[in-house]
Amino acid sequence: MKLKNKIFLILTGVLTGFCNGFFGGGGGMVVVPMLTTLLNLNQKSAHATAIAIILPTTVISAIVSLINKNFDLTVGIPTVIGVFIGGIIGALLLKIINNKTLVKIFSVVMFIAGVKLLIF
Repeated sequence: MKLKNKIFLILTGVLTGFCNGFFGGGGGMVVVPMLTTLLNLNQKSAHATAIAIILPTTVISAIVSLINKNFDLTVGIPTVIGVFIGGIIGALLLKIINNKTLVKIFSVVMFIAGVKLLIF
């Protein structure tokens, strides 16, 4: 891999980590387009790679939030249970959905999230 691509990936990682730590998630919206654009990964590989990248980022952000006492266990624990179940369902669906449909679903979700952020 070219040095330019490695530097770009590191910068993408920094932006992803920032989004995750600052916004409480959202790293996938940075990682997936970068992996598909920079490395020409197909959508499934990009999404699966993003999941693997975001896991340690989320753990680190969670530890910092726990240390800073910004984590509400009464909300966090039930949500973690839901995320666990949803993660399994999402990963299983990712295996069977085709790339074209995945791009459309991802685009619609990102568009709706963007509109929601602008309005609310």
